[in-house]
Amino acid sequence: MSDAPLSGLTVVDLTQFEAGPSCTEALAWHGADIIKVEEPRRGDPGRLSISERPDMDSLYFILLNANKRSVTCNLKSDGGKELLRRLIARADVVVENFAPGTIEKLGFGWDAIRAINPRCIFAQVKGFADDGPHADFRSFDMIAQATGGVMSICGEPDGVPIRPGATIGDTGTGLHLAVSILSAVIQRSRTGRGQRLKVAMQDAMLNFCRVTFSRQQLMNDAAPRIGNQAATGAPGGIFPCKGGGSNDWCYIFVQRDIDSHWRRFCAAMGREDLLEDPRFATGRERMAHREELEAEVAAWTRERSKHEVMEIVGGAGVPAGAVNDIKELLESEDMRRREIIATVQHRDRGEVAIPGWPVRMSDNPVKTEVAPLLGEHNEEVYAELLGLGSEEVGQLREQGAI
Repeated sequence: MSDAPLSGLTVVDLTQFEAGPSCTEALAWHGADIIKVEEPRRGDPGRLSISERPDMDSLYFILLNANKRSVTCNLKSDGGKELLRRLIARADVVVENFAPGTIEKLGFGWDAIRAINPRCIFAQVKGFADDGPHADFRSFDMIAQATGGVMSICGEPDGVPIRPGATIGDTGTGLHLAVSILSAVIQRSRTGRGQRLKVAMQDAMLNFCRVTFSRQQLMNDAAPRIGNQAATGAPGGIFPCKGGGSNDWCYIFVQRDIDSHWRRFCAAMGREDLLEDPRFATGRERMAHREELEAEVAAWTRERSKHEVMEIVGGAGVPAGAVNDIKELLESEDMRRREIIATVQHRDRGEVAIPGWPVRMSDNPVKTEVAPLLGEHNEEVYAELLGLGSEEVGQLREQGAI
């Protein structure tokens, strides 16, 4: 990927699990050289701790570390620390998401990094802000979603708060950080200086709740959970479809203030009679009589599959989406043709399908390459970046530095 947008950008990746690896994977997809630095014996805890087999990298790890190179480095040894210092001296960016205080205890906090390389951008993911009341607390995806407001607005009105199935606490935080890394790289081209970037998972989740803030400031109580119901349209929600399976549903959304959508929707259903019903004459009337209206819609959708409903309603110019499950998407010919689902060849697992980068670039097709094995690129990277020969790498291995 020598002609990729981020070609030539060297990133030392000290991340693990998901929030940090999501950030560096996004940069890797755009051609950055991601040097994943791992503990020599087990590597990123996501490799084996989440694997169904003790002798094989997990699918979880493979999905989060595409397009990277892996080296091992024992940061508890003097030799390993010296290696990392030399890597940092050559790096454009260093990214870490260890538990609070860990990177500083290892001797690689911000002051140490900028002393080694003043041009380096040091990017960190933590659960909570380091100047807030929970700075020392650890966090995972679900904790971020709980504390950042996401869970409070997910679920049915009278039900418990629900964690969305997508891991936006982890991946969403990582993508926020990736954007700011690119911003800092551009700024450095003008100033010549690196800088420290910090993102708290709690804060990133609050940022995902921006639309709810527009309603919250008009309310005295906390913004409520509204389940699948659309706040600004009726019909607006999820409707049962033929088949009756757990994912045989289709979401239909007729915006309250777009009368053309309402007229098209009625025509698509063959229910122009609803246009004459005074209960549904305006968007506000439809919202007021939502229950009666959506019962009429559900009676129609139950006679058709979710894909038929989407084709009929969406084809009429009204927003509609079948509830595709992950298995359907994984097996989708369209997703695979466009490499939104990419297939990589793993040494141990054979063919593995993983989500690729979703943004299409006219000048730079984004390729997906298999995640590295632990220490797969030791000789290559240490020779390339540090000028070490095979004999020196062998000595480091004997000393337990790698």
